[in-house]
Amino acid sequence: MDTETASARLSALAHPMRLGIFRLLVQAGPEGLAAGEIARRLSIIPNTLSAALTILSRARLVQAQRSGRFIVYAAYYPAMTELLTFLVSDCCDGALEVCAPLSAALDPLKTCGPLPALESA
Repeated sequence: MDTETASARLSALAHPMRLGIFRLLVQAGPEGLAAGEIARRLSIIPNTLSAALTILSRARLVQAQRSGRFIVYAAYYPAMTELLTFLVSDCCDGALEVCAPLSAALDPLKTCGPLPALESA
């Protein structure tokens, strides 16, 4: 990942509402949530939600898929993984004790297993 892409993705997450939407979608898993359900759970009005989802989609952090009458949004896990990897790729510079807290924080994720890659939006 290049710095421009990382910056765009971090910028998309740099707002409390958009970060909340993204975290909700990560929690929802690969099945995602319909836009109306996101709005209901986070008490966001539809046009504001639409603008936030557009920003997250342009940064490739979420993707949309039509399911009948609904548009379902899901976190795009490959992009999230790519961003997290970019952020920690130079971690420690060989000093493992520096990254021990990060490693410990990631340990619970081992039980998640691999998530299926979603198709590009």
